[in-house]
Amino acid sequence: MLKIKVLAKQVPDTANVTGNAMKDDGTVNRAVLPAVFNPEDLNALELALSIKDQVGDCEVTVITMGPPKAVDILRHSLFMGADKVYLISDRKYAGADTLATSFVLSEAIKNLGGADIVIAGRQAIDGDTAQVGPQVAEKLGCNQLTYVSAVKDFDGKTITVERDGEYQTETIKSALPILLTVTSSLNTPRYPNAQKMLKYFKSDVESAFLPENIELAKISGRIIPLITNEDLKLEDERCGLKGSPTKVHNIKSITLAGGDLKLYENQGEGIKTLIRDIMKDYVEVE
Repeated sequence: MLKIKVLAKQVPDTANVTGNAMKDDGTVNRAVLPAVFNPEDLNALELALSIKDQVGDCEVTVITMGPPKAVDILRHSLFMGADKVYLISDRKYAGADTLATSFVLSEAIKNLGGADIVIAGRQAIDGDTAQVGPQVAEKLGCNQLTYVSAVKDFDGKTITVERDGEYQTETIKSALPILLTVTSSLNTPRYPNAQKMLKYFKSDVESAFLPENIELAKISGRIIPLITNEDLKLEDERCGLKGSPTKVHNIKSITLAGGDLKLYENQGEGIKTLIRDIMKDYVEVE
């Protein structure tokens, strides 16, 4: 059976950044920002589901690392058709930069039996570093293809993709296992399935259920497995703030504003005026 792991992240909605969006320790104050499913991670999940539609014998697992509220995007993943979801959440992992995050994610993938294909969004909108995917691939020791904008062929053993290079589009073929990071132009994520929404809309981690309801939740498949450091047993020095050599000191919303607009007639005096203005601004006169 083909095993696909999708790395997803719940991110602050960066379209609504406020003045108190950062804590004093340089981490994001998630309590004051609305949270959303990282957009390109939805494209990653859609690719995983489309491969499953193609090959049939495939298991799609979505993994996210974050606070308990991150179960929201795991529910959404189940609504779309994911077979399994896992929440990685532990106070020791809080405040992680890309290095510490990729370490925990790679160890979780190993703990869950590895993967033939790992798929992630190109980058998260809260950091825009595009580092976690490549770092996970390095730690897993697998091939990696980043900035994937199209999948041309997949035969179960190799995959051929188009990736957006800096100046051109590249077509690359690679053997599995592989990690892919994808762009928003790859596909259009499918809508959640109504039947799956009815089945999983109350899904949560076990601690969120009343004791008398836990057994029924397990039988109905509504328990979202929680992975903590008790499961992974990782060194404190490589996790969370302790394992993060980079710190964010400030975050702000930048608005691009246009300058003055001047119109010129496309003949006669208008063209002469345009030339005079260009010379005045860009030609030095001695």
